[in-house]
This record gives sequence, C-alpha cells and structure tokens, in this order.
Amino acid sequence: MTFTKATEFDATQQEIARLAKVLSHPARVAILQHLAKTQSCISGDIAQELPLSRTTVSQHLQELKAAGLIKGEIDGLTVCYCIDTEQFGKAKALLETFFSGISFACNCDC
Repeated sequence: MTFTKATEFDATQQEIARLAKVLSHPARVAILQHLAKTQSCISGDIAQELPLSRTTVSQHLQELKAAGLIKGEIDGLTVCYCIDTEQFGKAKALLETFFSGISFACNCDC
C-alpha cells in the first residue's frame, strides 16, 4: 500500500500543485491559448491546430475539463469547448498570489 503525504500540506498548496500538474503539458497550455484566442472551439478544430491526433487532443481536453479550466457543450455529434472564465479566474488569482508571495533573498553565489 502506498502512503502519500500530500494531505500534510494545506489546501492552497495542494490546489497549486494540482493546477501546476494540469498545466505541465505543453499541449494543454496550447489548447488554453487557442481557446482564449478563439473564445470557443470544436474539439476537431483544436486538433487541426496542434501536432497531435484527435484522440490525444480529446484526452488533454478531458484533463482540462476535469480541472475545471474549460467546459464543453454537446451540440449533436460535436463538443464545443470554451474556457470556464470563473474557474480560470480563480486559478489565475491563485497562481498570482503564489508567485507574488515568493521573495528572492538569495545570498549565495549560484
């Protein structure tokens, strides 16, 4: 049995780590950038913009959707995706708070 110590960290640290994990793949970053530029998009159109198969793009879309960064609306046989502005705003604020809260006071020569 594997024991994780993730529960030893506070909720904010866990949320930042979860968000960082979702953003850790360049395809997911590219998908978010594309959706931000186009406002909404059909998954097949997204696949045409990336050097990945439709199946792989679909898997990345599901990761982003599970994280709450995007939402998808079924329209017949297609799914139209867009950024979930409320959740994306919360994620942005969380990362901004994290990065602004780190000060650099290194006295080393590295």
